[in-house]
Amino acid sequence: MEYMLFIHADDGAFDALPPAVQSQALAAYGAYAQALREAGLLRSSNRLRPASMSTNVKVRDGKTEVLNGPFIETREELGGYYLIDVPDLDTALSWAARCPGASHGTVEVRPVWQM
Repeated sequence: MEYMLFIHADDGAFDALPPAVQSQALAAYGAYAQALREAGLLRSSNRLRPASMSTNVKVRDGKTEVLNGPFIETREELGGYYLIDVPDLDTALSWAARCPGASHGTVEVRPVWQM
């Protein structure tokens, strides 16, 4: 079954880290992705640009509204994801706990609804 592991974190906190610490953090994510690949579980993963670079689209009463950036009411924002294929929720939770994002933010685990 496929699960999305959404990484929510304070993007500003990462940017405030010294470059050497940022490099270590990125290396930890690289090692995590490699472990998922070697286990044959990784379907896809990417880091996302900051939410301030996003654009929101809404259609209301037949009119399209385009707005720059989200209106986030929390300091944590979606920073990246892993799409994994594992046998069950317990396995997905185990891999989520191993994600570096779990140590400095939140990893949301959500089953994919195949359509």
